[in-house]
Amino acid sequence: MIQKLHHAAYRCRDSEETRQFYEDFLGLHLTQAFEITTTATGNQTEVLHTFYALEDGSSLAFFEAPRQPFDFKVQHDFDLHIALEVSRDVLLERFNTGQRSGIETRGITDHGFIESIYFRDPNGYVIELTAKKGNVFADEASARDALNAWQSSKNDSRYQ
Repeated sequence: MIQKLHHAAYRCRDSEETRQFYEDFLGLHLTQAFEITTTATGNQTEVLHTFYALEDGSSLAFFEAPRQPFDFKVQHDFDLHIALEVSRDVLLERFNTGQRSGIETRGITDHGFIESIYFRDPNGYVIELTAKKGNVFADEASARDALNAWQSSKNDSRYQ
C-alpha cells in the first residue's frame, strides 16, 4: 500500500535561482543536495539534485542538468501546477509578500472548499498555495456523480 508522497521532482534552470524562490520566498528548507555524475545505467552525467522539505516530511525536488536539453516553458495552470497547503494566515501573508516583491501573484480565488493564490516560479511552473475552508472533501458519491456527468457531457456537440 502506498503510504504518502516522498517527493515530486521537476527540472530547474538554475539551482540557486530555484533555491531563492522555494527557500527564501516560500520558506521551504533545502534539506538535501547532491551531484549525480553517473546514471543507474552507467552513463556519465552532470546533474545537481536538490530537495525542499514540507512539514509532513515530503519534499519538492529539482534536477539541474545543464548539458541535457529541456524545453522550459511557462506552464498554464490547467497543464501543470504544484499545490501546497497552508493556513489562511500564511495564504494572506504570502499573497501580500508576493505582490510587494514583484513576483507574479494571482488570487485570492475561492473554490468553495479551499481558497488559493498562485505564483510562477523561476522555471515557469505555477505554484498554488491553498487554505482549507471547513470540510474539504465532498462525499465519494458526489465526486463520482460529477465525474460521470462530465464524461457524459463530452459526447455533446461542444466537444466535437
